Amino acid sequence: MSEMHRGQCLCGAVKFDIAGPLKDVSACHCGQCRQWSGHYWASVNSALDDLEILDAEDSLRWYRASDFARRGFCSVCGSSLFWHADGLDEHKDRIAIAAGALERPTGLKTGEHIFLESQGDYYELPEDGATQFDTD
Repeated sequence: MSEMHRGQCLCGAVKFDIAGPLKDVSACHCGQCRQWSGHYWASVNSALDDLEILDAEDSLRWYRASDFARRGFCSVCGSSLFWHADGLDEHKDRIAIAAGALERPTGLKTGEHIFLESQGDYYELPEDGATQFDTD
């Protein structure tokens, strides 16, 4: 039987299921993720085919953040939900999903911190045992 995870935005206008295994949480410290989320962005990586949008009430919007990636968010409450590198052949079949949007218990742990070269100057990294990378 496959793993099943359910998630939603803050207001509940965008709901989704993930049917399949999730990798450990990745904490991205790049400038775009910090601006988009207000801090570093914690996400889980999933096969795109394992993500099913159940209900979006026309609220799921996509912002083209770069020439190779788009970011999905709720247009009602503003929740940051998805990062999809649809312009990169090696990544277009996968999607990053906001870890905080998943219902508990998740059974997940933080596995890595990436783009530490862009880390904000107002916080220290948690001592969570996760692997650390200056870039991705």
